[in-house]
Amino acid sequence: MIKFIGEYTAKIDDKGRLVLPSAFKAIMAADSRVSGSEDAAGEADMRMVIKKDIYEDCLEMYTYDEWVRQSEELKSRLNFLKREHAMFWRAYMRDRALVEPDGKLGRISIPKKLLESIGADKEVVFSGNDHKIEIWAKERFESNEVTDEEFVALAGMLSD
Repeated sequence: MIKFIGEYTAKIDDKGRLVLPSAFKAIMAADSRVSGSEDAAGEADMRMVIKKDIYEDCLEMYTYDEWVRQSEELKSRLNFLKREHAMFWRAYMRDRALVEPDGKLGRISIPKKLLESIGADKEVVFSGNDHKIEIWAKERFESNEVTDEEFVALAGMLSD
């Protein structure tokens, strides 16, 4: 399983494209070689799924394999004959984008609606968060930092 680590800033170009950090591309390419998830031409599977985070003003980006794994796990817990489950699934699947870096620069195109939903218009921060990458408007990322005291309090709550 891929582990994304690190924070990288990127500018949004006039067409709404961003360059995926090379460190993340390298991790994905290495994982594809190890896991054998390359395509018929021997190219790494670089597809990513992007969605709005439920709790924060950021986007979540998953490798396609991780997205499939999570979606199947969630779907297995639902009963589509129950209206609430069907409504939840429909809402859960809305506003998703499948992206793949271009071969030249590694640019990805994120739909404008998703970028607007997090307030991103000029710069974003790609933040490696283990199994996913979070994409934040730079200003919101910088203002959303947890203080040392808050982190210690959260650690204490989780250790009980």
